[in-house]
Amino acid sequence: MSLIASISGIRGTIGGAAGEGLSPVDIVKFTAAYAQQRKAKFPNKERLKVVVGRDARISGEMVSGLVCSTLTACGIDVVDAGLASTPTTEMAVIFEEADGGIILTASHNPQEWNALKLLDEKGEFLSDADGREVVRLAGEGGFVFADVLSLGKLIRKDFTEAHVKAVLDYPLVDVPAIRNAGFKVVLDAINSVGAIAMPALFRALGVECIVINGEANGRFAHNPEPLPVNLTDLALKVVQSGAQLGVSVDPDVDRLAFICENGAPFGEEYTLVAVSDYVLAHKQGDTVSNLSSSRALKDVTEAHGGVYRFSKVGEKNVSTLMQESGAVIGGEGNGGVIVPDFHYGRDAPIGTALFLSLMAHKQLSATALRATYPDYYISKNKIQIADPSVIDGLLAAVQAHYANEQINTSDGLRVDFEADKKWFVLRKSNTEPIIRIYAEARDEHSADALAQEVIDIIQAKLG
Repeated sequence: MSLIASISGIRGTIGGAAGEGLSPVDIVKFTAAYAQQRKAKFPNKERLKVVVGRDARISGEMVSGLVCSTLTACGIDVVDAGLASTPTTEMAVIFEEADGGIILTASHNPQEWNALKLLDEKGEFLSDADGREVVRLAGEGGFVFADVLSLGKLIRKDFTEAHVKAVLDYPLVDVPAIRNAGFKVVLDAINSVGAIAMPALFRALGVECIVINGEANGRFAHNPEPLPVNLTDLALKVVQSGAQLGVSVDPDVDRLAFICENGAPFGEEYTLVAVSDYVLAHKQGDTVSNLSSSRALKDVTEAHGGVYRFSKVGEKNVSTLMQESGAVIGGEGNGGVIVPDFHYGRDAPIGTALFLSLMAHKQLSATALRATYPDYYISKNKIQIADPSVIDGLLAAVQAHYANEQINTSDGLRVDFEADKKWFVLRKSNTEPIIRIYAEARDEHSADALAQEVIDIIQAKLG
């Protein structure tokens, strides 16, 4: 697998021949480039500080050693957060008043993957421009390292307790209501850092927690993406134990999915919808999600008198539009909740605490709560394209076919049929010769039919 450098970081598979995946040489090179980019951002600072945290995947200790050593070799002080969730590391940058951070995680990718996710001084992902600068510097090489008297220092510090405390201190997290509700939950920690962060949160909230896949050893018990097909063991355990809720996080704990008390999925897209409903009931304002997320958020937002906006795909794009529009809640339909006055990053712990606050206030089961939201279905498809050079032309042809509908081309092609409350998105992959096709409608048949209609147009153009 080739190395992939994008707005979401530097990622690849571990192992193999030179030039394949994320090699030790690549790790050192991109870390040194990041150090150089940070120094250029703060030219008048004598000494910079960077936080490093990692999920529990098998390669994490090796990658962390290379990253921390490279940073100190560049004359940067390192705060090693060790095994820490992505949102914990992001908040650690704020706690430490650091000049940046590096998260070592490949998120929901399988265990052979790892990545360097690069943060700025606010604990947020680098802007697209800053990310491109790191890639440019890495390509140029020519790094200058510190002399022996100017090497950076390394300290180790755990931030899980500080993160949990911040969640409990957040004004909309109703700790007494959660404790009084007497919740029992089952947590699928996927054998990563969710096994550290989430039980600590539940203990602090007074929630009884049964943990499955609770060893932070990086040997993922199943496909780590928190989709219903991968959560059958969690669903079974919820029913068997009589729990009110099943909670699933991905390996770095920024995505969140729930299982209802009867074993049915609450719906990954509806994590953000429910949390937004709770926040908007207490704080009037607007919302943001990416253009491939369910329009259920739009319905809930407008019911509360707010304005919904969609951004390009990518967490950084979502958080940027949230800041520009002053949104009070937002995120992504993949279970990523961003609470802006907490921090601008997807955060499963704060999302969980707000969801439990909602359940405690409504005094509804998860099944009954889900029934209060509008039903939408997303059909996810892709088409292999033998000649990638024709993809732009195919998107243009589809756009022309639907010229009388609402068109948005900020990120691929999105077409909205507002009267029918349905939409589709076409996006070309940056890593594969495919077009991804997402279509949403009020029922599964209509969503599949819309997706097939678009597929038929593309196939007709391909001949």
